[in-house]
Amino acid sequence: MATIDGRPAQYGITLKQLREVMEHRGREGVAKIIEFGGVGELCRKLYTSPNDGLSGSRSDIDHRRETFGSNVIPPKPPKTFLTLVWEALQDVTLIILEVAALVSLGLSFYKPADEDAPVLQEEDEHHGWIEGLAILISVIVVVFVTAFNDYSKERQFRGLQSRIEGEHKFSVIRSGEVCQISVGDIVVGDIAQIKYGDLLPADGCLIQSNDLKVDESSLTGESDHVKKGVDIDPMVLSGTHVMEGSGKMIVTAVGVNSQAGIIFTLLGAAVDEQEAEIKKMKKGGEDGRAPVKNMDIDSLPPSDGLKSDSDGNHIQQTSSAVESSHKKEKSVLQAKLTKLAIQIGYAGSTIAVLTVIILIIQFCIKTFVIEEKPWKNIYANNLVKHLIIGVTVLVVAVPEGLPLAVTLSLAYSVKKMMKDNNLVRHLDACETMGNATAICSDKTGTLTTNRMTVVQSYICEKLCKVLPTLNDIPQNVGNLITTGISVNSAYTSNILPGVNPGDLPNQVGNKTECALLGFVQGLGVKYQSIRDEITEDKFTRVYTFNSVRKSMGTVIPRSNGGYRLFSKGASEIMLKKCAFIYGHDGTLEKFTRDMQERLIREVIEPMACDGLRTISVAYRDFVPGKAAINEVHIDNEPNWDDEENIMTNLTCLCVVGIEDPVRPEVPDAIRKCQRAGITVRMVTGDNINTARSIASKCGILRPNDDFLILEGKEFNRRIRDTNGDIQQHLIDKVWPKLRVLARSSPTDKYTLVKGIIDSTVSDNREVVAVTGDGTNDGPALKKADVGFAMGIAGTDVAKEASDIILTDDNFSSIVKAVMWGRNVYDSIAKFLQFQLTVNVVAVIVAFIGACAVQDSPLKAVQMLWVNLIMDTLASLALATELPTPDLLLRKPYGRTKPLISRTMMKNILGQALYQLFIIFGLLFVGDWILDIESGRGQDLGAGPTQHFTIIFNTFVMMTLFNEINARKIHGQRNVIEGLFTNPIFYTIWIFTMISQVIIIQYGKMAFSTKALSLDQWLWCIFFGIGTLVWGQLITSVPTRKLPKILSWGRGHPDEYTDAMNLGEERFDSIDSDKKPRAGQILWIRGLTRLQTQVIGGELQERLIPVPYSKSNTDQAVRFLQLSSLCYYCFVLETN
Repeated sequence: MATIDGRPAQYGITLKQLREVMEHRGREGVAKIIEFGGVGELCRKLYTSPNDGLSGSRSDIDHRRETFGSNVIPPKPPKTFLTLVWEALQDVTLIILEVAALVSLGLSFYKPADEDAPVLQEEDEHHGWIEGLAILISVIVVVFVTAFNDYSKERQFRGLQSRIEGEHKFSVIRSGEVCQISVGDIVVGDIAQIKYGDLLPADGCLIQSNDLKVDESSLTGESDHVKKGVDIDPMVLSGTHVMEGSGKMIVTAVGVNSQAGIIFTLLGAAVDEQEAEIKKMKKGGEDGRAPVKNMDIDSLPPSDGLKSDSDGNHIQQTSSAVESSHKKEKSVLQAKLTKLAIQIGYAGSTIAVLTVIILIIQFCIKTFVIEEKPWKNIYANNLVKHLIIGVTVLVVAVPEGLPLAVTLSLAYSVKKMMKDNNLVRHLDACETMGNATAICSDKTGTLTTNRMTVVQSYICEKLCKVLPTLNDIPQNVGNLITTGISVNSAYTSNILPGVNPGDLPNQVGNKTECALLGFVQGLGVKYQSIRDEITEDKFTRVYTFNSVRKSMGTVIPRSNGGYRLFSKGASEIMLKKCAFIYGHDGTLEKFTRDMQERLIREVIEPMACDGLRTISVAYRDFVPGKAAINEVHIDNEPNWDDEENIMTNLTCLCVVGIEDPVRPEVPDAIRKCQRAGITVRMVTGDNINTARSIASKCGILRPNDDFLILEGKEFNRRIRDTNGDIQQHLIDKVWPKLRVLARSSPTDKYTLVKGIIDSTVSDNREVVAVTGDGTNDGPALKKADVGFAMGIAGTDVAKEASDIILTDDNFSSIVKAVMWGRNVYDSIAKFLQFQLTVNVVAVIVAFIGACAVQDSPLKAVQMLWVNLIMDTLASLALATELPTPDLLLRKPYGRTKPLISRTMMKNILGQALYQLFIIFGLLFVGDWILDIESGRGQDLGAGPTQHFTIIFNTFVMMTLFNEINARKIHGQRNVIEGLFTNPIFYTIWIFTMISQVIIIQYGKMAFSTKALSLDQWLWCIFFGIGTLVWGQLITSVPTRKLPKILSWGRGHPDEYTDAMNLGEERFDSIDSDKKPRAGQILWIRGLTRLQTQVIGGELQERLIPVPYSKSNTDQAVRFLQLSSLCYYCFVLETN
């Protein structure tokens, strides 16, 4: 018989049987497991030990992987480069250009039969095709550049996604040792430890559990937490969140065989099926299908992907839910960019259309009215050339380089931020952080080191400022304290020796529990030997810690009958539950109200004022026989669900003060935030005195400031009206001065964050960042503009809800995120300042040129080259500037401040005036000044002239030198500063300059240029350098005196959501009469490509669906539910 690692190779249960087991829930699940002989027998069939787990040998793990599959869900293959090229070709303006270029090409070879046709020079006949070909080549270059950018972006995102995936680790038991392994390494048969806050990476059956509650909404759609237990519902599923309690499970299904995996497989099949269906419908669109009107969602056929069970755990998706699932909250920058893109686009298209109309009218009047010539086929060529000029104006006007600038800037920043311990999960969080005006931070682990130690204790009416020894404590009290702490802590909390002999011990698990376990060790007792004696399976009941209880309790059987309850928690809460206390020499005393108040006043408050977290340990005995004064007599097992009566009349054993020192770098980081105009608030569950002490040490509270420090209860009292409802106007009275919120619940944190974001008290609206580590911080992290989760102490649920993960749990990393965020915002503003100057000049020159000289001084190919300079090359150059500390010396922009400030608009208009003056000067009198042949009034077939070549060259020189000006957007005079610290910038600048020389000297017919002499080159460069001198003059003009109307791109996400949803073809109403016009959709789709392409749309859809990443399962379920709706919407569209 074949063996693997000393055991039979054939398992006692098959993959199919395991999948069947996991399809049952509740009592059915219990019955199914009993059919297989119980969980113990299941472990034996899978050759694993409930206590020691798998051996962990390579051959065993590999064999399990081969038999039951690995714990990964294969990603959708990435789009190929050719697919991306095809997608880039779908751009409407490019299609128009391609068609026009092809027509132009065809007409250049067309020789009309009419004899009256003017005889063109032989050379022109030879070169007539060059312009059409040059435009086609330019379009191909643009397409390939776009496709390459998309391709590299996709690769970067996949790299980022796999990094996030790699961060997800899980606790399993192998060879009797608890170890953290990557979720991809989990195999069937592993014994996994599950605890509060975990995101389950595989399906399993519970072996043991304590007060376990799971959020299965990602799979079932039901928001209620499901109670799990070996006897009530032992099945735990991948992709679900542990909201309370702890336990141990045997892994029974992984990867595509798990419940989440099955849904992903269905999702993949549904996507392929739907894509095929849409293609089929596009081909056979005219099959006489009637349009669907006023369709009711309930009438849709149900999807086969999910079967609803008898418990009613099915998804109820109402139309409003469908609607809301379509709408995405847009980031601050996205909103401003959208408005700007739409405004620029409308202006550009208007001028483009006018240019074409004027050119065609002038040509028609001159040819057919004044010269009275009859129509000839050759004139079609003239009309096509006029159309090409118009389309080129549109190409130059629409800032399609913007998505590239945004993406490059974000991707570059994200890469660099990883080195600064910021793992960015959502790209737009990067730039939003630059606008942050408020940070609501946790205390523990973020502002403090999260390395906790007990430094003071109060036992038997004796306050010790140093650690006592076991001999200082009465024996009976000492035994109760050490047993109570050892047993009433999660068994995943441990103190391990340091890696090197001199290192501090390594605290694993909950840090507060580790501090208490360290206290037990300090008393000279080995907590592990107590745990070995009282194993977890002996526990009668566990009341796990949560934000409502603020305490934890464990019930164990007593050796001589009955039960003992150990409890620990926040001291002021625990003391209210205590009726007895041990006095001098361990004598039991009644704990009166006066004693409680004295203890709080003389012990707990002084500890808290020293910045210590105070924890009380207490116990209670339930005995079958005669009960002592502090015991309870019982005849039967108490009702453990009656928590209120169980957790009362406790006996207080001790109060300890736990120190968690402030991180040394935090006060300086908070000073930087305050200097940068960011208000830091501490939101903590700790005692108000502890919070005040730590906030003062950090610098959140400054001596002369007018600030508020509130407890959760008082905060709620102030913000609620007489009916108990939260009122925004009441929150607005509290939050501006609030600096510390103590004893707060996660709901308080969410309320505060929402209140600040929704407030309109400040002019520019607040942008709020939040840090969190607990499962219950999820709502606040999601609501915040930027949610920071702790990479070390954070639960999986918090990480899933966050935008950025702090891999070192350190507040100073947030300051680095602010700096990078501001840099992104500034990089995009620099690019806009540069690009809009070029846009304004190119469009006006083409328009006025068309009106005045019946030709555009800048030819189509030349404009496409300028477009390449200002789009791809400039975005590369300006988007890769490194951040400087100066970024933290200005106030944040906030939510509604215009994207283009008055200073930027002053630079744009000022430079545009200079450039237009030079270009029109050269156009109308340049031939006379420079003594060259005029290019005005030339025939359509005439070759290039030096006159128009000088205009083109001067324009490019001014554009290039203005790129140096564009590096500064806040009115700084020294535009050269930091130029040589950015090699990308000066490399691109030099490359562009060399390319321009080649184009001018050797471009000839292809670029409509004629070689220039040295004198003419010097004139062009002289005019170019003039932009730097002119820039200094513009800087001298005081910005404050300019009208506010000059600031542009003011925006708030809510205002433009509808416009963006048009661009993404998302319509709230299915009624055809309410649909936007096709032209509108086409236009906005083209313009808002930067949303879908850059921040979350197309690209995020192309990402790997990471197993169990943020609401992936929700999306899968929602997709299956909505696929038929999409189908009908498409039918409606096509009809």
